[in-house]
Amino acid sequence: MKIGIIGAGNIGGNLTRRLTALGHDVSVANSRGPHTLTDLARETGATPVPAAEAARGAQIVVVTVPVKAVPDLPSGLLDGAAEGVAVIDTGNYYPQQRDGRIAAIEDEGITESRWTERQIGHPVIKVFNGTYAQDILERPRPAGDPDRMAVPVAGDDGAAKRAVRDLIDELGFDTVDAGGIDESWRQQPGTPVYGLRAGAEAVRQALAKASPERLPDFRA
Repeated sequence: MKIGIIGAGNIGGNLTRRLTALGHDVSVANSRGPHTLTDLARETGATPVPAAEAARGAQIVVVTVPVKAVPDLPSGLLDGAAEGVAVIDTGNYYPQQRDGRIAAIEDEGITESRWTERQIGHPVIKVFNGTYAQDILERPRPAGDPDRMAVPVAGDDGAAKRAVRDLIDELGFDTVDAGGIDESWRQQPGTPVYGLRAGAEAVRQALAKASPERLPDFRA
């Protein structure tokens, strides 16, 4: 499968490592340009590209950049992607710690992933936002393993969600359907499932316990 990854930080870098190891054709981009990704490319076999080209021909695109950087992504980012492309959003809104105040999130009460959809003009599937980056490398398990971790997956596009859940299963994790993007507050920072290392049933219980009220640490 052709996969584009926009953002080569901890999550993006480790997804690049795992997905290339599984045989996928991965293009990876960051904000500083392809010349800064030569070491990752040499390690993994991924193709470093400008951000504007990362989605070209891709069936799945991973957007894994700071929320404050989403509006700076290239215009027409997904224009060259495959038909029906699934877009993964791993982002989290940290207003005090990193991103500053984003009025639409604070004043309208929309989820951070709904806001991201508005910026890029395409539906997203929210996943891996509460996953420790190192777990992507160290905690994959085969299907049925009692120690297999599960991750919540939220999104409105059923076909895209299925494609993403299938890919996550290939990566070695179970998934739990967390509802649509308007329900993705259940996995935002400060919720019970955020950072949870557990199986599917515990993830379902954590999602059910979530409150839509943002904790003070995650409000501007």
